[in-house]
Amino acid sequence: MNTTKKIASALISVFDKNGLEPIVKALHQNNVTIYSTGGTETFIKDLGIPVVAVEDITAFPEILGGRVKTLHPKIFGGILNRQDHAGDVEQMKEFNIPQIDLVIVDLYPFEKTVASGASEQDIIEKIDIGGISLIRAAAKNFKDTVIVPSVEQYVPFLNFYTENNGATTLENRKLLASRAFNVSSHYDSAIFNYFNQVFEEPVLKISEQNGNVLRYGENPHQKGFFYGDFDKMFTKVHGKELSYNNLLDVDAAVNLMNEFKNDNPTFAILKHNNACGLATRSTMKEAYLDALAGDPTSAFGGVLIANGKIDVATANEINQLFCEVVIAPSYDQEAIDILEEKKNRIILILNDVELPQTTVRTCLNGVLVQDKDNVTDSKDHLKTVTTAVPTAEEIEDLLFASKICKHTKSNTIVFAKNKQLFASGTGQTSRVDALRHAIEKATSFEFDLTGAVMASDAFFPFPDCVEIANKAGITAVIQPGGSIKDELSINYCNDNNMAMVFTGIRHFKH
Repeated sequence: MNTTKKIASALISVFDKNGLEPIVKALHQNNVTIYSTGGTETFIKDLGIPVVAVEDITAFPEILGGRVKTLHPKIFGGILNRQDHAGDVEQMKEFNIPQIDLVIVDLYPFEKTVASGASEQDIIEKIDIGGISLIRAAAKNFKDTVIVPSVEQYVPFLNFYTENNGATTLENRKLLASRAFNVSSHYDSAIFNYFNQVFEEPVLKISEQNGNVLRYGENPHQKGFFYGDFDKMFTKVHGKELSYNNLLDVDAAVNLMNEFKNDNPTFAILKHNNACGLATRSTMKEAYLDALAGDPTSAFGGVLIANGKIDVATANEINQLFCEVVIAPSYDQEAIDILEEKKNRIILILNDVELPQTTVRTCLNGVLVQDKDNVTDSKDHLKTVTTAVPTAEEIEDLLFASKICKHTKSNTIVFAKNKQLFASGTGQTSRVDALRHAIEKATSFEFDLTGAVMASDAFFPFPDCVEIANKAGITAVIQPGGSIKDELSINYCNDNNMAMVFTGIRHFKH
């Protein structure tokens, strides 16, 4: 059976007319009868090409301010009829329904209208009804009808239409039908998510149109994909394609540095999603060098991020280190030239983009969804629970350490002094192990913990951690509190002149 079909008639009703002209002209050259509505009809007439108004078929005008145009049996019958079905053929004749072989639609821009901050009424008016119905009808009947569901499909359609001399194959039609249902399902998901912004319905609908195939996943034997608008968030200046693991580290780096977005020059180095170095200083070069000093071993092959411009002096220092990715909101051009000396080094300019306010991850045979942890510990959160009160400098360091702790895998302990990360114990199965690991790291890089502060991502059920920390030289501690045995740690601190503050907020990161 020959499944190649000539297009003899087309219904065109689109919002975005960019790229439509060559299609209309190609259809006209092939003697295709064109039906249209509203602004699209005017557009076609202005090209000097004959067009039949939909209302001339339906004998019914557009009504309700254009809300109802194409919703009529003579339109949908022309799209949905089965050309090999005797009953359908008979009814087409009986009711004088014209055959419609091709439907071209581009929906009202609902998502763009929401993103623009428009009023609710304007947003509601951008919910397309007729267009989405046309898409579904034509896609359902792909055996006989061609659907072009969005402006993104104008060029692909025109290419195989001209290649096939005004005809389409079943494979063409089925491919466009698949793309059409992608358009319609994404559109409906966007509308639902707008109405369900506060998760009043325990329903999750995720639809991402921008997908990229990665070289592989977490390991070479795993497939990997990234769904999102990377180019909106970053301007990639140089380097190889980012891998699955690169993207995870970049995500961790951006979320961490957002805590220091408005601070003095701050530089962080991350490895496996955890900070191995971080410092705030008067210049970016000093911040980088002190961040590197936190763990120069782990920095090898790491992801680097700054909260401000990377200048030439900083770039010269970075260039001595093998690193995978460098991220900053801006660079001196000469600094970029220096960093580009390493062929594969990825250089990213971070654009000011709002991040999602929920986190999603697979779990068992489903997914877990939660609000993003947007709480940053501040002076207002602190409650001093010991006789010794932390000094102003210690408070600054405690908050600095707390920000790092929040973005480090649990169980974690973080040491800091003079707004420099001294060491951290990350992802340990016990808090004591995390503490001992942090002490070991600080010692190995010759940091003197005397007068340093300690942050913990959870409370201390026993006084062992503050005792070990005290013997290492720690003078002040920040933790959420909340253990039924809090007094044991408080009493130890009081007996040993240590200051301790509670935040009342836990920052687990599993």
